[in-house]
Amino acid sequence: MYMKLRLSGVSMKRRLSGVFVLLAVIALLAPPVSAGSPHFVGACTKTQSGNSLTVSCKEAGLGDEAQINVTISATALCINNGGKHPKAVNKASVSATSDEPVQNGKALYSETLTATFQPDCSPPMTVQFTDVTVTDNTNGITVDP
Repeated sequence: MYMKLRLSGVSMKRRLSGVFVLLAVIALLAPPVSAGSPHFVGACTKTQSGNSLTVSCKEAGLGDEAQINVTISATALCINNGGKHPKAVNKASVSATSDEPVQNGKALYSETLTATFQPDCSPPMTVQFTDVTVTDNTNGITVDP
């Protein structure tokens, strides 16, 4: 003997079909979720050669982003042979901004900043970089390497 279950004049099978269709429509309309939790991996490295500073970083947790926009900035000081910075015009702000590719949720990048001075910072004077910051503008995170 076969008996149909009815709820308010609508079969249970038909009601469940409507619920599944509704859930499918909601799933299709929901915006895609980026599974990212952006963060710097380890410390960025800084390498100085004369009046140039190269900063290399690694970021992870970038989800499905295609690229990130990065700014690296620093202050360059001309230091005399006594280890002092004369409070003159021999100070320069330097920065570089670039778009870096993301692969598998990670980005590896390296940028070189070059300081120029007027008057020139020549031996026995040396260049010292301070206040170095790396900012991932896309994700709003900053690190002071």
